[in-house]
Amino acid sequence: MTPRDLEAARDRVVPDVVADGLHVLFCGINPGLMTAATGHHFARPGNRFWPVLHASGFTPRLFAPAEQEELLHHGLGITNVVARASARADELSAEEYREGGRLLVEKVLRLRPRWLAVAGVTAYRIAFADKRAAIGPQQRTIGGTRIWALPNPSGLNAHWTLPRMAEEYGRLRAAAFAGTEGTAPADRAVPPPRSARG
Repeated sequence: MTPRDLEAARDRVVPDVVADGLHVLFCGINPGLMTAATGHHFARPGNRFWPVLHASGFTPRLFAPAEQEELLHHGLGITNVVARASARADELSAEEYREGGRLLVEKVLRLRPRWLAVAGVTAYRIAFADKRAAIGPQQRTIGGTRIWALPNPSGLNAHWTLPRMAEEYGRLRAAAFAGTEGTAPADRAVPPPRSARG
């Protein structure tokens, strides 16, 4: 992947990995240029999303970004607050975050996941106009969907080590699969619901 390839991916939109009735719909801030260039979410090598999913018990093994569609078999999906790709999240405007939050609400009402997990508490605060939000489950709901603010898995988020991050993601996993047979998709694969791209 050359710098020219990455720059050509700027502002590109990456399709969601979604379906109706997921246990958890993970929501990134917006696609990075590597994600936009490859079409695979959280594709930048330094991003810890995929290792954290495995370490927290969401997936039975470490998935590569190219295997993102496999998440649907485990009741999981991926979307973003802001659809367009950029090199850095700080290139996004507050208005883009707010509009992204509005569109995200519409998407969640349509797809009805059990949990929406926003991977980046700062993005959550701006998109949902909730300055006091902290990492963890939120009081706000979207229809019947509960919300969990997660630490951003970017390698730039050095405040959160991988083990500490996996612990927080594991708390969400326990809540998301409470009351089901087994407590995680690593224990029991969930048949994928009807696909609903976008």
